Amino acid sequence: MLVFRQLFDPTSSTYTYLLGCSVTGEAVMIDPVFEQGRRDAALVSELGLKLLWTLETHVHADHVTGAWLLKNRLGSGIALAEASGAAGADRLLQDGERVVFGKRSLEVRATPGHTNGCVTYVLDDESMAFTGDCVLIRGSGRTDFQQGDARALYRSVRSRIFSLPETCLLYPAHDYRGLTVTSVCEEKKFNPRLGGEIGEADYAGYMKNLDLPHPKKIDEAVPANLRCGRPGNDAELPPEPAWAPLRFTFSGVWEVEPHWLEENLGAVRVLDVREPDEFSGPLGHIKGATLLPLGDLASRAKELPKDKPIVAVCRAGSRSAHATAILQKAGFADVANLPGGMLRWRGEGRGVEGGAI
Repeated sequence: MLVFRQLFDPTSSTYTYLLGCSVTGEAVMIDPVFEQGRRDAALVSELGLKLLWTLETHVHADHVTGAWLLKNRLGSGIALAEASGAAGADRLLQDGERVVFGKRSLEVRATPGHTNGCVTYVLDDESMAFTGDCVLIRGSGRTDFQQGDARALYRSVRSRIFSLPETCLLYPAHDYRGLTVTSVCEEKKFNPRLGGEIGEADYAGYMKNLDLPHPKKIDEAVPANLRCGRPGNDAELPPEPAWAPLRFTFSGVWEVEPHWLEENLGAVRVLDVREPDEFSGPLGHIKGATLLPLGDLASRAKELPKDKPIVAVCRAGSRSAHATAILQKAGFADVANLPGGMLRWRGEGRGVEGGAI
């Protein structure tokens, strides 16, 4: 069985795809985004997968890849087309190669035209293909920069993608309208640039007259992506919070484990966001905790000092997770949630004030 997740970066409208083998746990990720590195690493961890490779469909002009970042965090290799001209990859892909992850694999199909190094990744059973900027949903990638060639792109689509089974689902690298997936059959019939009886000359003329604005991040993104996302000559990983051994979740919340909190109560401020009757109820509360119910937190957050990091706690960890988002919005940088809340704290036999014995 295939593990499959489609992820989205709203700033660049980029789709990132995680594919894993449910038997072995080995996985690959297509077109990761640098700013989403923490999110993507958290998802891989939460699903219990081992990321073998990050794969690029091409050298992007609208965002910086997260390949280098994920390599440093998860140990994954970096792979992209040899024709891309990028340096720093662990594997340079040729047309027809296969990228294996567990009992599944992706076929590499060269589909130049948007750039020289564009490839489409086709799943082993041809049920899915990841087309990058070659085929978009009812559209195609532009061909007016980065070695773009409209005629080459037309031939790539017609011979390498539209030749797949009509039921094959196509997943693009971007969509600007919130559309998520299409199929070979749909695009052959309804793509206004490439479908139906449109010929190569028709397509070339269409693309020549698009008159699109220059990509906003091209001057930053292309050089960085030619280094596989490594940010500069003296690159370092983006800093992680240093005040505690935190874990970042796929839901976007920093968490700290109960054992660390119990050993470091004097170094943090414990913020209990339950109601007063819960604070003094059977579960009790953590020694020294400040009570501020979640419903009052947004309006009263300014009352809290910023001299220590804040760990939010509630009954089971849900309300306190929301509290961390409220605190961050209010300008608190060092905040974390206590997963499992007081139920877990009491269940592990940790000390409380009040509560039932």
